Amino acid sequence: MAGPIHYEVYVRKTDPAPWSLLMAVEDRKIAIETAEDLLKDDRAAAVRVTKETLEPETMEFASVTILTKGAPEVKRKRLVSEEEAGPSCRGPQDFYTPHARELIGRVLEDWLARQGATAFELLHRPDLAERLDASGVELQHAIQKTAVPESQAVGQSVHDLVRRYQKLSEQAIERLMALGRSQKIPDLTDRSIADVAHRLSGKAERGLLMGAAVAGALAPLRGARTKLGRLMDLAEGAPAEGPPRALALVPIEQLASEMLSARTSLAEILGPALDQGGSLAAVVRMIAPREVDAVLRVDPDLALLIPPLDGPAARLAERLAAGDFPLLATALARMVARELKGPRRLRPADAVGEIEILRALATLLTAASDRLLSQEEVLSAFAERSKSLVTADFVAAYVKGCPTVLDEAQNLAWLCENVTGASNKRSAARWMSACVSSLRFESEMRQAGQTASQKLLALAALQRSARLCDLSEIEEGKLCDAIGAVGDVVERETRLVAQLSRARVSTPQKLGALLRLASGEAAPLGPAADRAKAEALRLFRQPQTRADLTAAPEAIAPLKDLMRAAGLAA
Repeated sequence: MAGPIHYEVYVRKTDPAPWSLLMAVEDRKIAIETAEDLLKDDRAAAVRVTKETLEPETMEFASVTILTKGAPEVKRKRLVSEEEAGPSCRGPQDFYTPHARELIGRVLEDWLARQGATAFELLHRPDLAERLDASGVELQHAIQKTAVPESQAVGQSVHDLVRRYQKLSEQAIERLMALGRSQKIPDLTDRSIADVAHRLSGKAERGLLMGAAVAGALAPLRGARTKLGRLMDLAEGAPAEGPPRALALVPIEQLASEMLSARTSLAEILGPALDQGGSLAAVVRMIAPREVDAVLRVDPDLALLIPPLDGPAARLAERLAAGDFPLLATALARMVARELKGPRRLRPADAVGEIEILRALATLLTAASDRLLSQEEVLSAFAERSKSLVTADFVAAYVKGCPTVLDEAQNLAWLCENVTGASNKRSAARWMSACVSSLRFESEMRQAGQTASQKLLALAALQRSARLCDLSEIEEGKLCDAIGAVGDVVERETRLVAQLSRARVSTPQKLGALLRLASGEAAPLGPAADRAKAEALRLFRQPQTRADLTAAPEAIAPLKDLMRAAGLAA
């Protein structure tokens, strides 16, 4: 015997548009008249009326098309083959895969945040499933947010996917609630997880039951830090080896992974006082404690930038160092790389600190790259982050506190040294080139209240910094030439080389001073250094100089090194 009957009116607004449900009525005449009026008034390109009959035995509707009018339907190319057609999840068990849990966490993010739970807990706690089912609107919105993009990806009807996911969600909720009513979920309040793991080992639904037991142990707790502490308690009580140990640790790892992937939970676990850079450094310390300790032994100053771990985070670091939870360690490492590629500042109010923490993170991740991330992933993450360091806003904030233009140039040289990626290096070099080529830089260097020797020494140090930035040959040449040109102006105004050549000091001292200028140690390479080099050669050719050097052989050895640096000796 047929069940209730109703009629559905579908429309296509334009020729290539998909069918969308407009209304559902129980009167056939009203449905047909409405469809024809829509077409007559040009409010739709095509209309369709279907008769929906409910089958009492299966509780599913049998659909029959009774009217189709308007523009013919455009046959769209399927994005997937007929064999692959269908929703991504074909059964309730598919909701438990990592990809599905991640998707559930996204589409139900707000609801889960209000409940203080994760997608794993939702899929393993009957009380949460019942609460979601009772909410109605939240579940419906989540299904729609899942079905719409999937429809565009696979070329299927949104309506069909929504129906399918509604049915799957109802089955999953009913399955979980039935499991709760059956009293099969172990209670870890009065039993150890090791005992439960041994009892469940070999059973058909052992994974679901163990997951439900672990999720149930967190049900009365509030706060991510408290929950992570409870998970560490369970991990410490897990069986020592074999399948029972894996059965106990897998749900703990999955829960911890979802918990730490949420920014709010991560901030609570690591400490709300940490900024983005501090949080990422703490995560790296958590997932690679041995590598971090090795780096800190070599460079103890980094300890000021890497916050210490305490409480559940420190306990988790111990488990990771022991080799437990390898998937969690990899997931957290990828999360760090993903955050580095994101737009959030590491030190929002401190541009200098941003570079310092980025440098520290680069050191730590490079040390742990062979185990957690590939070198390519690390380089890609820092190259992407470096793009934010060469923007106008960041550079302006970075040099804002510099008292002199020389300090500004030195800071920009440090910026050039710490960014990665060829394009980022070029951008940073352009900022520095604009600084050292400016009239302001030349004017301040000429008017600074320092001696000519001090000015040239500062310019030489700046030029050496530019050479250490690993810039392209062209960019490096431009910077060195610009700095050398300023050094030329400073030396010409003071005639320092001429003063040194006439100074009433010993010949070795005079040659030493000139060679330090010529080698780029006490003056930037360029015209000033060339004049010092020429003057040193002139002195070397004088007979009196040779006589003075012969009389003081102990002064020749230091001069030889300076001569080689200046290109005057092999």
